[in-house]
Amino acid sequence: MSELDLLKEKCENCTSCPLGQTRTNCVFGTGSINAKLMFIGEAPGEMEDLSGVPFVGRAGQLFDKYLFAVDIKREDVYIANILKCRPHKNRDPLPAEEDACIGFLREQVKIINPKIIVCLGRISAMRLIKPDFKITKEHGQWFKKGDYFMTAVYHPAALLRDPRKKGDMLEDMKSVKAKLDEI
Repeated sequence: MSELDLLKEKCENCTSCPLGQTRTNCVFGTGSINAKLMFIGEAPGEMEDLSGVPFVGRAGQLFDKYLFAVDIKREDVYIANILKCRPHKNRDPLPAEEDACIGFLREQVKIINPKIIVCLGRISAMRLIKPDFKITKEHGQWFKKGDYFMTAVYHPAALLRDPRKKGDMLEDMKSVKAKLDEI
């Protein structure tokens, strides 16, 4: 069993917060263990909870269209969330829930060892890039943290609510592709 499989098994048995009692599935992560590019969202939604796979609902389908538009194959990247269990009614994760799950994410990043991390949305960016991250002003900007190039883009669910941001998302994804081609 691989190091990632062992971590997934540990995550599936986690009861560090109340969300472990209400989940259908642990939504650990998916993609290539050799990915240079890792996308990190905030938490699974209903479809993800049912399937155990991140970004498969309406927002995930839109996300896939952006990957296709910039010629990035989903199977070549790794996709995860900060939380591995769905918060009730898809509410924002609580800080205590993030704290309970962040160790799993840190281990995933350590095992995958991507060169680029893209935060999907404000909550992920605030946790991983900087606590005062402003998604409307700082999306698409690059940061160097340790060994990683990091940026944040709009969460695909935000684009479903506000389609006016779709052009910004496309430009940000083109920037992600350009950075990926550089490394």
